Amino acid sequence: MSKSPFQKVGQTNIIPISLKLLVIFVSLLLLSNFATNFVNSFLSRAQIIKLNNSIMVSQLKDIYTASGNQFQILTFTGNRDDSIKALSATAKRGFELPNSLAAAFDRQGKILFCASAAPLPENMPEKKEGDIPSLNELSTEFSDSEALSIMNQNFDKGITDSSILFVSDSGQYYGVYKYQEDWKCFFLRAELLSDTMKSNNILFGIISIVIVCIVGGFLLAGIFMYKRILQNVHKITNDLYEMQANQRLSIIDLSDSPNDDVTYLAASFNSLSSTINNLLGIFQKFASKDVVAKAYNEHQIRLEGSQRNLVMLFSDIKSFTYRTETLGNDIIDLLNVHYDKVIKKVHDNSGVIGSIIGDAILAIYGTGNTENKSLDALECAWQITRVTAELRTRMMERRAEIEKERALTESEERIFKAVLIDIGVGIDGGNVFYGNIGSDEHMTNTVIGDNVNSASRLEGLTRIYHLPVIVSGYIKDEIEQAGVTKYKFFEIDTVQVKGKTEGKKIYFPMDTERQSGEEKFEIYEKALQAYYSGDWDRARSEFKKCDIEASQVFLERIGNDKAPKNWSGIWTMQTK
Repeated sequence: MSKSPFQKVGQTNIIPISLKLLVIFVSLLLLSNFATNFVNSFLSRAQIIKLNNSIMVSQLKDIYTASGNQFQILTFTGNRDDSIKALSATAKRGFELPNSLAAAFDRQGKILFCASAAPLPENMPEKKEGDIPSLNELSTEFSDSEALSIMNQNFDKGITDSSILFVSDSGQYYGVYKYQEDWKCFFLRAELLSDTMKSNNILFGIISIVIVCIVGGFLLAGIFMYKRILQNVHKITNDLYEMQANQRLSIIDLSDSPNDDVTYLAASFNSLSSTINNLLGIFQKFASKDVVAKAYNEHQIRLEGSQRNLVMLFSDIKSFTYRTETLGNDIIDLLNVHYDKVIKKVHDNSGVIGSIIGDAILAIYGTGNTENKSLDALECAWQITRVTAELRTRMMERRAEIEKERALTESEERIFKAVLIDIGVGIDGGNVFYGNIGSDEHMTNTVIGDNVNSASRLEGLTRIYHLPVIVSGYIKDEIEQAGVTKYKFFEIDTVQVKGKTEGKKIYFPMDTERQSGEEKFEIYEKALQAYYSGDWDRARSEFKKCDIEASQVFLERIGNDKAPKNWSGIWTMQTK
């Protein structure tokens, strides 16, 4: 397939404006020169004919004078043939063109003599009705009856000399004639029109070739000048083509551009581009990445949504009320420091921000192309847990530096405790509604479903079981089915949340590459199985061995009691 020499936008070839201007310029230049040459040639033709008429009049005078002399000689000698030959010889001396003609014929058309630079036929072919007679058709008659009739009409009016057009086999002739009274004949001197125009046509051709050569030179100079003058246009269009290909607005470099109207247009485009980029940047900060990408590609946002299988991560700051009371308006600065790191980790792991509600953040996974949305969410959970722990570590290091010089005041102690942010993360997944809701005046992108609420409930359980991350069986199954061995899932409890009639198993996802203590959790799971089965005595013994904070929850829950009758092993949450 042949490649187009022009750049394209979609399937449309983009023709450079410099090429259009050059084509128009060359076309108008050629048209102007050829038109001028044609008009000049046309005017020259009239002048040439007029000049030739003057020459032929002069030559006709010579022939006319010679005819008078020869008539006197004829009267003296009586030798007609010699006189006619002498007249013919005199007439030929003025011939310069290949088909020059001189002749004498009476009013009936009978030729006295005919001298021509081209040979004349001796016999005339048979004429058909309507044919135009020709001088060359017969050596004894001037047979262009129409021309002869005009000459006779002029003679009857007293006009004995004039110009005349007539036809021969060679073409159309133009000439001058004069009636000679002694010989009783019209003496004619004529030239073939095509012979006269031939030199003019040759001159027209030569001038046309010169015009083409000159225009070619101007064309090369024009291309050079156009490139220099329009190089800024070329640079600007290349930048625009690149923006079109990348589907992204950028700023055109105008550092070396001249101060012309094209540069002004480019500067106006840069201003518009900056405005749009600013608006797009603002839009991106208030909407999730997939919504921004779809709006950019489709150039609109619709109220629409669908059931999708997604994973929801819910993260919340613990003891937020205390921190707000202590820090006041400064809590905003603390939240911004925290969210700056958290949101970056969400995006780094292919997630989008569903919503930010005060100290809580909802992240959604699976809206784009991803191999394992549950794994992405779990990776993010541990990363935001670690960056939060790093922030606490830096604050404690700062406290240590201050305490080397002095002890903290009571208010400083409260502030220090307030800035030691700790979070809990709950993750669940399943079928939810994901899309835009609201009205044409205001809409929001959201996710709705039981699994969204479940992620929030799981985050709340992190405070009860003193674990940083808790996930559902959905997350556990999807990661294990993918063959990921980095994480090991330990069952924590079976919980029936408020408003539900069935219990749900919850899990702690241990990062085996960064964490230790698997033995403790294995003991914990044995204690949990005894708890489920109703053997609370053995459960108490095992929970005491595992040395995990979550075990204290069960020790307090069962106390020294026995399992109740009809024990299902499911703990019912009394709060949301």
